[in-house]
Amino acid sequence: MASKLIAPSLLAADFANLQRDIEMVNQSEADWFHIDIMDGVFVPNISYGMPVLKAITKHTKKLVDVHLMIVDPDRYIKTFADLGSNILTVHYEACNHLHRTLQAIKAAGMKAGVALNPHTNVSLLEDTINDIDLVLIMSVNPGFGGQSFIENTYNKITQLRDLITRKGASTLIEIDGGVSTENAKQLAVAGADVLVAGSFVFKSAAPKETIKLLKTVANS
Repeated sequence: MASKLIAPSLLAADFANLQRDIEMVNQSEADWFHIDIMDGVFVPNISYGMPVLKAITKHTKKLVDVHLMIVDPDRYIKTFADLGSNILTVHYEACNHLHRTLQAIKAAGMKAGVALNPHTNVSLLEDTINDIDLVLIMSVNPGFGGQSFIENTYNKITQLRDLITRKGASTLIEIDGGVSTENAKQLAVAGADVLVAGSFVFKSAAPKETIKLLKTVANS
């Protein structure tokens, strides 16, 4: 079984000390950087935009996993590729022509991800799963950090893993929201490949050690 990956979410970092927190992740056992882009329209919050992402990717030494919580993501695909995104994840709920969007992301040289809100059924990916490199299951409602984990997430992971297996796809399953050492093992057992952790990492007393512990638990 492949090692489970940990992707600290910079949404929970100290924005006044962003370079310090990026260096911490660089030096840690984390595998990816997870970066949330919010527009205040698709979700009721605004995070940061292109200039800040450009500054972030100057310092990142690991894969950059960008999660777009925005309307009309197609307008910005090339921009995010130019800014250093390795994976670009769009929301199923924000795409009128999902297959076209996935093709455009790959044509821009990135891996293509699709995020599902808590109310969105995984069966809706039946016709596109073989074109998706990563499915991000939201285990909280998108837009804010620090929310409680939604228990139905385990069922969605199981359903998605069954779909991936049945279709012979190589899609990774990523979980974002309320991830901690309390549920990391159960998420991994259910079939998750990548765990995004924000507040649990950056609000801890020793973030680097927290990342190490999270990775150990997920792979135990």
